[in-house]
Amino acid sequence: MARLAKTKQKRELKSQRLELRVAPSAKTVILRAMAVSGLPAADLALQGAKQVLEDHERMTLRGADREAFLEAVRNPAAPAPRLVEAFKLHAAKVAR
Repeated sequence: MARLAKTKQKRELKSQRLELRVAPSAKTVILRAMAVSGLPAADLALQGAKQVLEDHERMTLRGADREAFLEAVRNPAAPAPRLVEAFKLHAAKVAR
């Protein structure tokens, strides 16, 4: 299945090199992951990097955190006086 998805993507020439020094235990984990997945280390690194970026860009809230967020969206607090003043100052400077 992974191979089929891979062939549908436009292939990009691998012209860049990246070298890493890792602890022996990290190398063991990487080699095991390569053996289990059948992927080369570069593809595993790319998958990991994409996962990190996806986790960074998407926020998942559960339980009380989710409810607090939704409550704040439904009933936002009034802006603080300093924030109102900052917007007025900004508008005055930008309007020039």
